[in-house]
Order: sequence, then structure tokens, then C-alpha cells
Amino acid sequence: MKNNRREFLRKSTSVAALSVLGMSSVKSEMVDPFLNKEGQQRKSMPHKKYIQDAGIKMCFAYFGGLESEKRKAEFGKQLNVMGAVGKINPVISAGNTINPWEYEAVLTEKNAWEKFGLKLEVIEGPPALSEKTKLGLEGRDEEISNFITLMKNLSKVGIYTICYNWMPVISWARTTTDRPGRGGALVTAFDYEDVKDKEITKYGVVSKESLWKNLEYFLKAVVPEAEKYGIKLALHPDDPQVDSIRGISRIMTTADAFRRMADIYPSPNNGITMCQGNFSLMGEDIPTLVKDFGKRNLIHFVHFRNVRGGKMNFVETFHDEGQIDMFEAMKAYIDLGYTGPLRPDHVPTMAGDSNERPGYSALGSLYAVGYIRGLIEAIAKS
Repeated sequence: MKNNRREFLRKSTSVAALSVLGMSSVKSEMVDPFLNKEGQQRKSMPHKKYIQDAGIKMCFAYFGGLESEKRKAEFGKQLNVMGAVGKINPVISAGNTINPWEYEAVLTEKNAWEKFGLKLEVIEGPPALSEKTKLGLEGRDEEISNFITLMKNLSKVGIYTICYNWMPVISWARTTTDRPGRGGALVTAFDYEDVKDKEITKYGVVSKESLWKNLEYFLKAVVPEAEKYGIKLALHPDDPQVDSIRGISRIMTTADAFRRMADIYPSPNNGITMCQGNFSLMGEDIPTLVKDFGKRNLIHFVHFRNVRGGKMNFVETFHDEGQIDMFEAMKAYIDLGYTGPLRPDHVPTMAGDSNERPGYSALGSLYAVGYIRGLIEAIAKS
């Protein structure tokens, strides 16, 4: 009885569909998608084999470390977001402090994540890279030597991506970290008017020329070593991309600046962190820029985020409400065949969650990764 009813419904649906199209009869050669070539009903519709996330290494950021962000890390495992992005912490062993670029510290950090069930994919905010190198101060050669040691030891334990920036003294900057966004979610925001008249730092006025000179010195010292150890160096844009804050110039503020950086030492190991929000605030069309940088093999790491505004005044947004065409952006990565690490960035703090780390709340990250994963699957399967 059930089979007869199913057959009746199938035939009725087919005839109804053909009637709408203005067809009066069914040709015998038409293929019924519900039947296989032997005329038997399919168990399921055919589809292409799909690899989750199209092979992209989906990650969460854990800048507070594993112990303080264990709840978010548990979410990561449950969502099959198995990559971790974080820092290397110093280790105390036999009463001595082991520096974070040394092998024991690197191995301890890597093992802690693996024991929990996640894989440390990217070191973001590396140790042994501070004002000494970026400002060209005394001691920079020692610091660069320690950075090279870090690369060597990361390679030994199987971590191959370093996200760094060229923002000395004043790094990531916001003037508000709890602005009400959609539905009362808390977002970060920046307004240059709130910082333009603040006093300069103890380092005085730092010129763009000196920052470029110091970046060139750094790249020429470390990129050959990165090639030797297989490390991908991924330079992050200045955030925000204003000309200066408190006397400290900022140079990584345009797409052309990144092209210039890449030309200082052309290498497959000298690349960028494609932080979508920053490049959008520069006035760039993100899908177009992804294609351009992708053809140059510059994209080593992706911060998938959305914003609204311009570099002088902007707010972070949920991934689905900002000014970037996120579908076309993701399509550009997939068309390139990008399979490197990617993480959601600067998510709103949602109801019931802590704003202790603005932009990195657990619940906001869950929404973001669901949105991102849906984009990837829809694009990859089509």
C-alpha cells in the first residue's frame, strides 16, 4: 500500500510539474532523478564527494591560553574546529624560566594542545619580536636571532605559520570595546577623533621611512631562514590603518604597502595575513584583492571578519551584516584552492557571554564558524 501511494505521488508530482511547463505528454526518454538506470528507486540523490571546509584548516583563536579558554576549546572540538591559534608561553622547569622561543617551551605548548585534542596551527603575536626590532633599537640583532631560533623550533614540532605585525608600541587599537551592536551584542569600534590629540609616547616621533628601513632589515635576515625551516611568515595589516597614533607612524596601511613588502624579499615564505576587515577599511574590494594576492601566492593565513565604515571611523559587525561580500570573498579563496589556516576574527560578544576579551567571545565565535562553514559548503558543492 505504501509503495503504491509513493508511486502515485511521484507520478502525480511529475505530471503536475510538466503541466506547469505547458507539456502535455511525458517522453519515454526523459530521465527520472528518483530512479537509477535499472528503473529502481534510488536510496539517495547522487552528489559530489565533499571534504569538510573544502580542505581549509578551520581554527579558533585562544589568546588567553588553553587553561583560561577551555570552554571555547571544548566548543571547538564539538564543532570539529580542530585548529588552534595562539601564543607560546614561557615554561618554568627545574626552577628556571625557559624562554618561549626555546625548544622545550615550544614543545610543551604544542603537546598541551594535542593532549586536549586540538592542533596548534599558527603562532600569532610571536615572542622575540618587539620594539627593539621594529624601531631599530639596541639589541635587535639578538632579538632577531631569537626569532630565528623560534622558527627552527616551531619547524621541529610541526608548526609552520607565524602571524606577526609591524605596529611598534601601539598595536591593535580601539576607542570602544563595548558599543551596542545588533540586538545589543557588544562590538568594538574606533574613532580617530578620540586619539588624534593624545600625547606622543616616550619614543617620540617615529617616521614611516625608519619603519620601512627596519622592516627591510628584518625580512632580509629572517626570510632565508624561514625558507630553510619551511615557515610561512604572514604579516598582518596595521589595525587601524591611520597614518600615526601618538607619534608612532604606521606603514602597513594599504594593499600597495603589502606589494612593496613582498618585493623587498620575494619568497614563497614571505607573505601576509589576509585580514579582510583591515583591507576593506582601506577601501579595497575583498574578493578582487584575494584573487590578486592569491595569484602572487602571498596568502598564508586568513582572518575572516566583517566591518562597517572606513579606517578613520568604523565598527566591527557580525559576519553577515557588514560591508564585505562574504560569499564572493569565500568563493575567491575556494577558487584559488586555498587550504591554509583560517579563523573567524573580531566577533561580537553575545548575550550571556563575557566581554573579557572583546572580539573573541565563545558564543560569537560559534555563530561565526557556523556561518563560515555554511558558506564554504554551499560554494564548494556548487
